[in-house]
Amino acid sequence: MASSESQSLPERPKGEETGAPSKNALKKAAKDKEKAEKAAKRQEQERLEKEKTEASDTSKHLYGKLAEGIPDPSKQKSSANTTLRDLNEELENKEVTVRARVHNARVQSAKLAFLDLRQRTENLQAVIAEGGENGISRQMVKWCGGLNKESIVLVTGLVKKPKEPINSATISNLEMHVESCFVVSEGPMQLPMQVKDAMHPPPVGDEAETEDQADSQGVPVVSLNVRLNNRVLSLRTPTDQAIFQINGAICELFREHLLKQQFQELQTPKIAGAATEGGSGVFEINYFNTPAFLTQSPQFYKQMAIAGDMERVFEIGPVFRAENSNTARHLTEFTGLDFEMEIHNTWEEIIDFAEGLLIFIFNGLRERCTYWMEVIQREYPDAGNFKIPEGRAPRIRFADGIKLLNEAGIDASPDEDISTTNEKSLGRLILQKYHTDFYFLTHYPTAARPFYTHLDPGNAALTHSYDAFMRGQEIVSGAQRIHDPAMLTQRMRGMEPPLDPDSEGFKHYVNAFRMGCAPHGGGGFGLNRITMLWLGLGNIRQATLFPRDPGRKAP
Repeated sequence: MASSESQSLPERPKGEETGAPSKNALKKAAKDKEKAEKAAKRQEQERLEKEKTEASDTSKHLYGKLAEGIPDPSKQKSSANTTLRDLNEELENKEVTVRARVHNARVQSAKLAFLDLRQRTENLQAVIAEGGENGISRQMVKWCGGLNKESIVLVTGLVKKPKEPINSATISNLEMHVESCFVVSEGPMQLPMQVKDAMHPPPVGDEAETEDQADSQGVPVVSLNVRLNNRVLSLRTPTDQAIFQINGAICELFREHLLKQQFQELQTPKIAGAATEGGSGVFEINYFNTPAFLTQSPQFYKQMAIAGDMERVFEIGPVFRAENSNTARHLTEFTGLDFEMEIHNTWEEIIDFAEGLLIFIFNGLRERCTYWMEVIQREYPDAGNFKIPEGRAPRIRFADGIKLLNEAGIDASPDEDISTTNEKSLGRLILQKYHTDFYFLTHYPTAARPFYTHLDPGNAALTHSYDAFMRGQEIVSGAQRIHDPAMLTQRMRGMEPPLDPDSEGFKHYVNAFRMGCAPHGGGGFGLNRITMLWLGLGNIRQATLFPRDPGRKAP
């Protein structure tokens, strides 16, 4: 007889004992089967339609994606590619091949599509039309018009003159009628920023550097911060392409002039065992479990090279400054252009040389970089509009510069270094008085210069020093250096706080002068700042490939 517990158990659903599926399970299975059959039927139809389309595509050999991005030499009519800059009306009705990026792609109709091809600083319209001698198919038209922006394509076609100038292209008097188009490297479906939106100057101001804006016509303008976060894309703009050509040209001109003047190029260390120049603005690093520092400049090594009888030396290399300056003209790492030379008669030989060097660079940019300047002037009309005096650049004593400021009602002290704001104000005053954007301030107060700067024998409160300025901003700082070891050690011990000439960080430097050294001096240029000021850019980061500042150490 069954117990009362077993009699109270709930009745099992029918079929559970045998493992048979429920009615709901059977209905679900039937629906899933029906869906799968429909999907399979649809896929089969799509496959058949695709095969039919491909079978009727008379130009499928004229477009597509290249394996490994490299064309088959046996199928190429010519292995030589033409650059967009080389296109001219003499090539009308001739076949050319270009490799370029898809700046834009659009389908006009089933029979017509357009590509905007961009190559560095130039762009060209390409037309894909059904028919023609090559039998362009509608499938090819559709495929070309649907290419992703920033894809790299290899395009062959005939150069033609358009019926009307193409105002949206830098090459407005020509277009290409496409015969073949192959993808070398495919761009993404969605970009973090549009290159075309970065083809206008970034907004200026603290907030504008981080927030995107729009111009008066409502066209998006990408902020500087977004550009720097997506530097690879921003570098593709024509203006950025040209800016870094100017950067390179300044280095080339600097090196050319110095080599002609019998200077020797150096490569000095960037790691030092002590904060050598006595300031606090140095980066400390872990050097095999011992402290070390990134050098603030090649200053000590240049001078030691002079003590080693190299006579005239220069270097182009990185400079590190651990200064928490979040301004439009400061970086924590920049490219320095440094020179050092023996002095034979007067310390002003250094200023004479620095001025000649800068004039050589300015004239060289105007003579050799006309194309790149024209590209930049599309967005920065005043680029290169830099006033240089016909004769010698004005050399104004620091105290006289302060006097000019005071006479204009601007508060400034002759005993302290000049502020950035006052530098710019002084630049405007000098432009009004001397009609030049280029000038020198000399004889800075001792308190405003490093310990190794030579004092003025007639006034120990002043130094044999100079700064050069462009548009009211410093680009070069230089001086005669102390070469007498007794004077040098005295200056070091008199600093606040005092510096120990026999410490690990200084002893090798000071000993160089104890072994005898000729009088000498030099200067240090900031490459990025020269580029910024020559071109009239709003921020030094625009003139720096991958800038480093207190808030940025990537990319």
